Amino acid sequence: MENSSAIKITRRNLLKAGAVSATAMAASSSVSLAQQAAQTGVQPMSATVTLRVNGASREVSLDMRTSLLDALREHLHLTGTKKGCDHGQCGACTVVLDGRRVNSCLTLAVMHDGAEITTIEGLGSPTALHPLQAAFVKHDGYQCGYCTPGQICSAVAMLEELSQGVPSHVSESLTERPLLSVDEIRERMSGNICRCGAYSNIIEAITEVAGSKA
Repeated sequence: MENSSAIKITRRNLLKAGAVSATAMAASSSVSLAQQAAQTGVQPMSATVTLRVNGASREVSLDMRTSLLDALREHLHLTGTKKGCDHGQCGACTVVLDGRRVNSCLTLAVMHDGAEITTIEGLGSPTALHPLQAAFVKHDGYQCGYCTPGQICSAVAMLEELSQGVPSHVSESLTERPLLSVDEIRERMSGNICRCGAYSNIIEAITEVAGSKA
């Protein structure tokens, strides 16, 4: 009884002791796992993928976990496609994949062996702009320009969707060809964010090109 009454443990000291013990155990576990990985020599799996990018076949060897965005930027050095949120929420990484627009940060490169991919670099050149690129310049459809490649790639595929009669959430009919309207364009481009707020100019640029196509 005398010995037990002499031991005084406060709540604060008990919490401190528990925290120190947990940290020591976690550190020991991490070191053990690292040692096991080093001993087994496990390496990430890689694969060779052939992508037809902007009309040219490109063969790359990459980690199977590599996103299409990182394959384009880091392996093929096509940095026009931008990495914005890396979560598929901003649209800055939009490219045209087999005729359809996709967020390249959300799909793995190995899933698209042999696919046809068009990035902003494949749409036009400084001396021969794509009609949408020219319209963006004319209507000042960009500010900082970071989202512009994704905006233009998305708009190119979106106009093709309209021409094929693919309905959107705001289309009045699911069986009839949707009419070209500001509401249709806004809805279809809603996945592409412009943090500078150049939306009205972007709509004007797309409307002009869509009107000329019609």
